[in-house]
Amino acid sequence: MKVTSISRKLLARVLSVYFVLTFIVTCVQIGAEYINTKSHINSELLTLEKTFSGSLTRAVWELNTQQAIDIAEGLVAIPMIKGVMVTDENDQVIAQLGENSSDAFFNQPDKIALNNEYISIDSLSEGLFGHSFPLIFEFSGRTTKVGTVVLLSSNKVIFERIEVGIYFLIGNAMVKTAALVFLFSLAFSQLLTNPLNELTEQINQFDIDDPESSKLHTINYENNELNILETSYNSLLDELIQYQVRLSKAQQEILAANHKLDDQNLVLEQEVAKKTSSLSTTMLEMNKQQRELIAQQEQLKAENIRRSQTERTLTQTNRELKNSVQELNKAKERLIDSEKMAILGKLSAEISHEINTPIGVSITSTSYLSDLLSSLQYDIHNQKLTKRSLDDFANNADQSLRLLLNNLNRASDLITSYKQVAVDQTSDKTRKINIAQYLNEIIQSLHPKLKKTKHTIKVNCADNIDIYCHAGAISQIFTNLIINSLLHGFDSLESGTININAELRGERLYLHYQDNGIGVPKDKLSQLFDPFYTTKSGDGGTGLGTHIINELVTDTLNGKIVAHSEEGQGLSYDIEFDDMR
Repeated sequence: MKVTSISRKLLARVLSVYFVLTFIVTCVQIGAEYINTKSHINSELLTLEKTFSGSLTRAVWELNTQQAIDIAEGLVAIPMIKGVMVTDENDQVIAQLGENSSDAFFNQPDKIALNNEYISIDSLSEGLFGHSFPLIFEFSGRTTKVGTVVLLSSNKVIFERIEVGIYFLIGNAMVKTAALVFLFSLAFSQLLTNPLNELTEQINQFDIDDPESSKLHTINYENNELNILETSYNSLLDELIQYQVRLSKAQQEILAANHKLDDQNLVLEQEVAKKTSSLSTTMLEMNKQQRELIAQQEQLKAENIRRSQTERTLTQTNRELKNSVQELNKAKERLIDSEKMAILGKLSAEISHEINTPIGVSITSTSYLSDLLSSLQYDIHNQKLTKRSLDDFANNADQSLRLLLNNLNRASDLITSYKQVAVDQTSDKTRKINIAQYLNEIIQSLHPKLKKTKHTIKVNCADNIDIYCHAGAISQIFTNLIINSLLHGFDSLESGTININAELRGERLYLHYQDNGIGVPKDKLSQLFDPFYTTKSGDGGTGLGTHIINELVTDTLNGKIVAHSEEGQGLSYDIEFDDMR
């Protein structure tokens, strides 16, 4: 087993903390040097402003461009100046000198918002800083702004000034760290490692037969934890010596007790002889009890046979009950399928009735158009055709054709929506669907039920959510949810609202269905997904709607569904499942 040195572990932890603190302090000192140096350079820039502002002001006022350029070149020749720009009162550049980086900075006027006051400039991306100041010319007691000057320095100047200080701080930290490592290593070795090694060697020389000679004797004049350990160990040896003395006395006492036991054995042998005679009598009684036990055993055998027969009867009954449960499950599945087809049948009847209206209008429009055409042919045959009659025919024919086209399109949309929903509800195939479009198709197929009410359905879903899933399951789920809201949730409401939200997170689709109906009491919410649970058993309700929804979500879609409701505040469902591609 590998031994870990305590002194090394302590030394590593202490030095780690010291290294971190030294690094932080050094970084803070370097940062302080940087800020202090930058402040000095800003002060120097202010001094240059006071020195050259007068001459630059007069040169710009007198339109002496060459003098302004010469002054700018003199400023750029100063090591700490990396860029100079002089503009006139119309912000037209008179002189622009400096490095390429500063030129790029000057070409971005949005970085220099100039006015009549001192403005500080600091560009982290270019590594530049400085300030701008206006050139004010005084004449006859009046002041006029004649231009603006921008002085720039760079971080490179700061680093050149504090370079020696940084090296000194880093060297100082390294020297102190090396000295501290040496001192800590020496202190841990003398105060902990060596005394512990000495104690270990003495403990390894322990002699169980002579504990007195195995006591620890260390040369340590300090009263510390090692002295306490030595004292405790020696006290333990003193107690061991006392236990050895007590053990010797106990052995002598045991020998004396053995002699007494021998005497007692003789007495016991005599007592055994006496008891043997009494045992014979006892054996006779035990034989009698044995015969009685045999008789009881026969009775128990008969009881076991009777219980075995009862167990076989119960087993047969249990088997029959299992068969009954299986038959009930099959009947339940057939009933659920019948419920699905019943919903589809109701939708078929309502869709058929809904389609009759646009088809009837189309027939009427076609008949009217036929009459118009016959009248036109009669006028042509009898040479009674006039421009007015032709215009009337064109207008009436256009209105009839527009009415015919609108109603046929309406009937086509209803048939298309119902056809897709009906096919999906009778198919278990997985296909790719657009959630927003498919939800609208389901709602369109339910239009015959919705148009007779003032209830509204709002769908909040992005147009780009496409997933692979059992489309029939989605259709049956939302058809049952919407019909349940219409029949139960909005039973006493004139106008209700249904909100459907869909969101795709990764490959998992989250659906939230919410109505503002009468809701479900809390004590009944746990029974919501139970088969045959309904609040309208007397009005033709089967109680299979929510049970079918739960079966489709958990079994067909391999997802989860949770219902939430408070009485009088509506009912909501949270549904989630994964993409099945």
